[in-house]
Amino acid sequence: MKFNFLAVFIFIITFNSEAQEFKSPLDYLNYIGKEQESISKSMWKYTSAVAHSKSARRIDNTRKLLVKSIQTASKKIAALQNGYQGDTEFRDQIIDYLAISEKNINEEYDKIIDMQEVAEQSYDAMEAYIMMRDLVNKKIEAENEKANLAQKKFCAKYNIKLTEDSSELSKKIKISNEVFEYHTQLYLIFFKANVTDLYLSEAIKKSDIGAIQQNAATLIQYADEGLEKLKTIKPFNADNSMVTATKKALEYYKKEGQQFAPKVIEFLMFNEKFESAKKSLESKSDKDRTKEEIDNYNGMVKQINKEIENYNKINNTNYQENNAVINGWNSAGDTFISTHVPVG
Repeated sequence: MKFNFLAVFIFIITFNSEAQEFKSPLDYLNYIGKEQESISKSMWKYTSAVAHSKSARRIDNTRKLLVKSIQTASKKIAALQNGYQGDTEFRDQIIDYLAISEKNINEEYDKIIDMQEVAEQSYDAMEAYIMMRDLVNKKIEAENEKANLAQKKFCAKYNIKLTEDSSELSKKIKISNEVFEYHTQLYLIFFKANVTDLYLSEAIKKSDIGAIQQNAATLIQYADEGLEKLKTIKPFNADNSMVTATKKALEYYKKEGQQFAPKVIEFLMFNEKFESAKKSLESKSDKDRTKEEIDNYNGMVKQINKEIENYNKINNTNYQENNAVINGWNSAGDTFISTHVPVG
């Protein structure tokens, strides 16, 4: 299952003035704030696309538009060579912030996409992917904090009263960050068991009894660990759907390890015994085959046919239940994100 990348951006405080002539420090501050507001709108379009769109092309197009809006704002702000009456400290910090943001959204994004391609192959790879994604976000957040401090310093220097940003856009971005963070927390718990289930499936395909036993035991362990973690996770705004879906998946994985895997091993062991008896009988000529060997083999032929029939039934049942659990978790995750990430 694919996991959506979302860079976390909390842009600096914006102002709603139309003035562009810097007759006062407030005019200067408002001009830069207006450019930041344009970026925030592009960021919101990207966030909304990730949350509400299934189109990879649309998501990437909104990312490119976000990069373009940052580049446009950077050029306009960089053009203010004299800053405000020779004071360029605030301008320079904003330019640095935008440069770091652009680099991470543009260049680092490609690295993250490359990591995402292999992330689903192991829990360690998935964890590394998410850590890399979060590291990129933290880099931008650190630069954002510097920009905020520079803004406060500029306001203090020129006696401008700075108010907290309570715009609808900033609220939407904040809520979205919380939604994706909560989803990631549940996803990692689910994925740890899910990827082990994939290893178990591969071992069954290869008829590797040792690997089946090992992965079944690990699957039970991870399911138990996950179920314990779920006890500490509270609903998100009274919505417990993600916890419920994850619990259902973990309970299935535990049952798969405890009940399905042993039946598979039992079948494979009997099949090995049958194949050994068949090979031994076929290696002998008709005159060298004893009645006991022939009767034993004929009895095993009848039994193997029953075993195959029973195995196919339990395998088909498990396959359907497995798909239902995975589809159910994916559906719950999609619904959770689309429900809680604001639209518009």
